[in-house]
Amino acid sequence: MNVQVAVKMKSGPSIMLASGTWFDLLDPWHSEFTIEDIAQGLANICRYAGQCRSFYSVAEHSLHVCNTTDSFKLEALLHDAAEAFLGDITRPLKQLLPEYKAIESNVEAAIFSRFGLDRTAMADVKLADLRVLAAEQSQLMPDGTDYWAAQSSIRPAPVTVEFLSPYEARERFLAKFKELVA
Repeated sequence: MNVQVAVKMKSGPSIMLASGTWFDLLDPWHSEFTIEDIAQGLANICRYAGQCRSFYSVAEHSLHVCNTTDSFKLEALLHDAAEAFLGDITRPLKQLLPEYKAIESNVEAAIFSRFGLDRTAMADVKLADLRVLAAEQSQLMPDGTDYWAAQSSIRPAPVTVEFLSPYEARERFLAKFKELVA
């Protein structure tokens, strides 16, 4: 009996996207992914490996980072886009998986190329990301989880986590993308 699953080997291990196209994890440059595929994935992935008080998507997080920065808004919106295809791996686990980091860098590069993003923006985006992280942790995690922010002089961003449903997070993400590229 031949059973097909939504994982296949093309030039490398590939996954089926919600749009019906294949994403090759080792050759993202030739994968036909779209902004809708990215929005779909990010809207359905919970931050913090799900270890927060309620479902909080990477798509909602990305919107907060985009709204926190004064420049490079498209880069901020798409800063975690690789997670749409790779999942949201916790920072401690990433440190244990050097091959994962190489794969993630390649996927990020393909996404930046596909959408014409400026890689020099990443320092500005990283600061906005850290500010949002500090605000999120004070709202989502046990008391004291955000201790690192004060020690690092990171000022939490003025964001309020809304716990958007995956559908609402996807729609807002796509609307913001369309606004930014218009």
